[in-house]
Amino acid sequence: MKKLTLNRPLAFIDLETTGVNVATDRIVEISILKILPQNGRQNMTMRINPTIPIPAEATAIHGIYDKDVKDCPVFRDVAPELFQTLEQCDLGGYNSNKFDIPLLVEEFLRAGIDFEIKDRKLIDVQNIFHKMEQRTLAAAYKFYCGKNLKEAHSAEADVNATFEILEAQLNRYDTLNSDVPWLHTFSSAAEYVDLAGRIVRDKKGNEVFNFGKHKGKPVAQVFKDEPSYYNWMMDGDFPLYTKRVITKIRLKAFNEK
Repeated sequence: MKKLTLNRPLAFIDLETTGVNVATDRIVEISILKILPQNGRQNMTMRINPTIPIPAEATAIHGIYDKDVKDCPVFRDVAPELFQTLEQCDLGGYNSNKFDIPLLVEEFLRAGIDFEIKDRKLIDVQNIFHKMEQRTLAAAYKFYCGKNLKEAHSAEADVNATFEILEAQLNRYDTLNSDVPWLHTFSSAAEYVDLAGRIVRDKKGNEVFNFGKHKGKPVAQVFKDEPSYYNWMMDGDFPLYTKRVITKIRLKAFNEK
């Protein structure tokens, strides 16, 4: 049986939230399954007061109401503990590269904590699944593990199922390597510079826009030719991490003059 090869802990993350907007929505429940290099496991699940109302459509998915979290800590209060738990960890999840990790980083930034991901490996089990089979989490669990996913959209059930799926994927496909750096590369949908995929690298490694009227154009050049575009993004409803990335690009270009 093929086992995951770890050089440092790998933390699987699943979030239940107020919605799907990375820039404005908040976490109401987080579950972390930390896999240790010595094959040990650590579980952590907590509910969080999002400080904003939970929309009915979100509650319909995860079953968490405002009354369920009104006495729970806010993210800022638990951020140091979560930061310590995830320190020196690579990260994994299901659709985590596009949603869970970007939203978690936003929460850390709002709490005044710089949660750096550039030196971490990110394994998105959904991307592996879609490249190999093209299905959903519940279907993936049934397909790979032969089980029905009970309590779907419970963060703890989802995060444990996600790890089981990855283990099953490693043993189903001989072409999959079990080391984290390889899985990081394979499960990456694109080479994003920011977490939201608004800035990507082109074939030459240049940072270019991945949206809007300047899609495909170098970020630094656009800011040079149209300085107001930077101001528009900084004033707009973009994730804090995206704003941080474009500020670094702008400052780097300015210092290279």
